[in-house]
Amino acid sequence: MSALEFHRFADGLQLADALACAVAADLARGTAARGHALLAVSGGRTPQRFLQALSQQKLDWAKIVVTLVDERCVAASDARSNEAFVRANLLQGAAQAARFVPLNPDSAATPEIGAYAANAQVAMLDLPFDALVLGMGEDGHTASFFPGGDNLDKATDTETDALVVSMRASGAEVPRLTLTLPTILDSRALYLHIEGDRKREVLEAARYVAPGNRSYPISAVLRNARAPIDVYWCP
Repeated sequence: MSALEFHRFADGLQLADALACAVAADLARGTAARGHALLAVSGGRTPQRFLQALSQQKLDWAKIVVTLVDERCVAASDARSNEAFVRANLLQGAAQAARFVPLNPDSAATPEIGAYAANAQVAMLDLPFDALVLGMGEDGHTASFFPGGDNLDKATDTETDALVVSMRASGAEVPRLTLTLPTILDSRALYLHIEGDRKREVLEAARYVAPGNRSYPISAVLRNARAPIDVYWCP
């Protein structure tokens, strides 16, 4: 089981600012070392303040590529789209200069076709990610690793060659596309952003489930991460 480095904050605003500073430092190191940096972020309600804070960081945004950890299989114009969420909250001001790579670029007819296209998109990126920020639901899902998901075994297979898979699950309102576990773990810096006592309790439970137990899919990340995961949490 990977070690967790907990960073506790009094509220979501303090957390957002601190996480934005940490991720910005990762991106700055990437651009200094290689001339560019790669970031993957998550959707949902929790990261809004973090994305807004990150957009204010003084970075050479033209050298930064941003993509998604997962995406709903909806049009980019749909209010449920993670792409729309990231464009509205991160890719603003100076951060508009970053290059955004969508996970569902053509609003594919089926999730399987979307996964095929997304694999090609992600394969063209200069992996690994300089920073990747995960979230977690109260059901223990992260990325689109949902309990009972039809592709959960493939998504969390440490030996899979797939970079992206489709996911259908009762806990997801629409089919999803998600980075696979090896793609996520192949990151120079891996963060988990959670808020609220309930999510802290779920995370603690997930740390101690037996191997093969799929009740908390985030346990696959915790069990297989090769370096400590930085957990940013507030009550």
